[in-house]
Amino acid sequence: MVITKLRKVGLLNLIFLLILLAACEEGVTPKLKENKEPEYESVVTDFDKKLKIGFSMDTLEEERWPRDRDFFKEAVESLGAEVVIREAKGDDTLQIVQAETLISEGVDLLVIVPHNAEAVATIVNKAHSSGIKVISYDRLVKNSSVDLYISFDNELVGELQAQAITKLVPKGKYVYIGGANTDNNAHLLKKGVFNVLQPFIDRGDIQVVYDQWTENWTPENAFANMEAALEINNNEIDAVIAANDATAGGVIKALEAQGLEGEIPVAGQDADLAAAQHIVQGTQTMTIYKPIKTLAYEAARAAIKMAGGETVATNRKMNNGKLEIPSLLLSPIAVDKDNIDDTIIADGFHKRDEVYGMTEE
Repeated sequence: MVITKLRKVGLLNLIFLLILLAACEEGVTPKLKENKEPEYESVVTDFDKKLKIGFSMDTLEEERWPRDRDFFKEAVESLGAEVVIREAKGDDTLQIVQAETLISEGVDLLVIVPHNAEAVATIVNKAHSSGIKVISYDRLVKNSSVDLYISFDNELVGELQAQAITKLVPKGKYVYIGGANTDNNAHLLKKGVFNVLQPFIDRGDIQVVYDQWTENWTPENAFANMEAALEINNNEIDAVIAANDATAGGVIKALEAQGLEGEIPVAGQDADLAAAQHIVQGTQTMTIYKPIKTLAYEAARAAIKMAGGETVATNRKMNNGKLEIPSLLLSPIAVDKDNIDDTIIADGFHKRDEVYGMTEE
């Protein structure tokens, strides 16, 4: 009877993943409302023990990461396992120590959001030496044999940003405010942006007059970068693409200091509340919505299946400098003032009154 039950659960999981893969191959994010509880049948009830999943997080400072933490915890527990979560506060050494502790405490699988994509490769090696598999969550661990990478298509995120801005500004002086150089996602985002910009650059239509990484992704460092870009170019800037909404916020503050807010298109990504507010206020042009509840639930399912010795279906392979890592990449959604109601608000990611505030009549 146990075998029959496992076969039934396995079949349900296989059907769900086939649907997910079909959606991802077509470039469509699976339709899972942020405010609706996914109805996943537990995949761990027939194991001999309750599985324990370790979740090593870089930081909880940016708006999105507490959401990932809460959604992941909710998902793991709803699937019958337990989770132990540690936050490194952006400290490489602390993240390594915390991960080593999780390994020594006997977690069955480790999920990691790396602060430094290179530095945490040692964590993967130590986990494997203890027979523990590792999932790289949202950010790819570089130069390691990490077992699975699950994220959104970050190169596509950059492409969507650049496509939106070049439609508005097909010619002119561009500023690119990148993310942290230590984060592999920052490189993927930039690659996507320049995939779109390069033909414009080659034709001489667009000039990238400032291009700089933002240490630790902080708005303060992005503000300083944008200040420098404005000073170097005598405020003659036509468009800005920022690597995320936090850095876009720093950009907007720098523009406000020069009385240029709302005059220069600014792109971000993550669909932070501040960014959504900036969009309806007209000071930010667009953001990228990544339904992180879907991401967290898929990561939880994958973690539990892998911890139980099962394989996980993937739809891509991503090179991390050492290996082609099996990957499950979900599709992002471009959001501007025209579709903000139908995306992040309709999904319950942000409440309408929080987004619009006093801007509504």
